Amino acid sequence: MFIDRLAKFMSGALMFMGTLHFLAPKPFDAIVPEELPGDARNYTYASGVAELGLGAALLPKRTRSTAAALAAALFVAVFPANVNTIRIFVDKGPLLKWIAWLRLPLQLPMIAAAIAVWRGSRRPADETVVDG
Repeated sequence: MFIDRLAKFMSGALMFMGTLHFLAPKPFDAIVPEELPGDARNYTYASGVAELGLGAALLPKRTRSTAAALAAALFVAVFPANVNTIRIFVDKGPLLKWIAWLRLPLQLPMIAAAIAVWRGSRRPADETVVDG
């Protein structure tokens, strides 16, 4: 029951953030590390698509385990953008600096939640259906 609620919460959060990548892309563009090749907007849209897709895939129990594992990987993959935010906010006001620094440790519970959903939604080996 807890895993089901956690998966639905993660789904909502991912879909909300994924939608924001399309409705207000400029803040996301701004934190894409400039060392990455290509246009920042492509990374913004790609991560938005990933968040929307994973958010949707967390809802059905059949796809939840895979979606949760991929969500954990996504949370790790966007970590450099969060580090980059600290770098580019060095001259910003104290509130923006505080928010930038707060994002780093918040990645850990997000990764842990995704792993918990992944573990909690895997089928035990004795329930595996075998064709035959």
